Amino acid sequence: MHSEEEKVEIFRKHRPRLFGIAYRMLGIRDDAEDILQEAYIRWHKADLDEIETPEAWLVTVVTRLSIDRLRKASVERETYIGPWLPEPILTGISPEEEVEMASDLSIAFLVMLERLSPIERAVFLLHDIFERGYDEIARIVGKSEAAARQMIHRARERVRQDRPRFKADEKDRARLVRQFAAASAASDEEALLSLFSDDIMMMADGGGVVNAARRRVYGREKLARLFSITTRKYGGHLEHFIVEVNGETALVTFANGQPFGVNTIDMENGKITALYRVMNPDKLKKFFDIDPGKMARVG
Repeated sequence: MHSEEEKVEIFRKHRPRLFGIAYRMLGIRDDAEDILQEAYIRWHKADLDEIETPEAWLVTVVTRLSIDRLRKASVERETYIGPWLPEPILTGISPEEEVEMASDLSIAFLVMLERLSPIERAVFLLHDIFERGYDEIARIVGKSEAAARQMIHRARERVRQDRPRFKADEKDRARLVRQFAAASAASDEEALLSLFSDDIMMMADGGGVVNAARRRVYGREKLARLFSITTRKYGGHLEHFIVEVNGETALVTFANGQPFGVNTIDMENGKITALYRVMNPDKLKKFFDIDPGKMARVG
């Protein structure tokens, strides 16, 4: 018979991986935490003597709960105002102990996963990110191994459609983010144009709460003008800081001391190919707790 202390310790040991699965599935911290809470309740009630492999049992529970929650969330997101983006997680100033950082966690990657169905998302993540075997994945999602293999293959192809062929060097990303921050702060359209690819795309998530573009915006001239106008309009009230978000260098902007937006990028061949701008205050709650003195200010 296992003690309560042993149960707690086992769950604590696997928590980073479990949160990593739930967050990558759902893209919202509170939803992922709810999944872990429910999983812990079930774990607390379970008879450990009947569980051969605790990690496999916990991964199964978290995955199935996440699939069910994502199915409901997918319906809810159909009425979301404007583009939906995942909630950014600070991973630099205050590293999140509960999230496994070993593999893809970027906003861009999570956006790509949105094109998958809940079960496709689960099997793809379990195999390609968390390196679970086909037989285990098939058991978790209640499919045959052949069906699971086919689902993973289809999901991988759909995700790869828009993925950069080469993973950007983080030093190059940091340099580009800093240049973008400086150009934005200075309202320098020419500098912004030099940083943007011809077919650059921006997604801005305001959630209908704050003013943000309600459709994707394309084109370097249009975006350079947009950032230049924003700075001229709000410049005296804006402060820009470099932070690490979802494992990558990002830019957080404060307006009058309050979080205004978190910007992450995709890049290729030294140019910014996509901008992801989270402005929904509900997704910036953790950024209220940041001490500006611990961040690298730009401008």
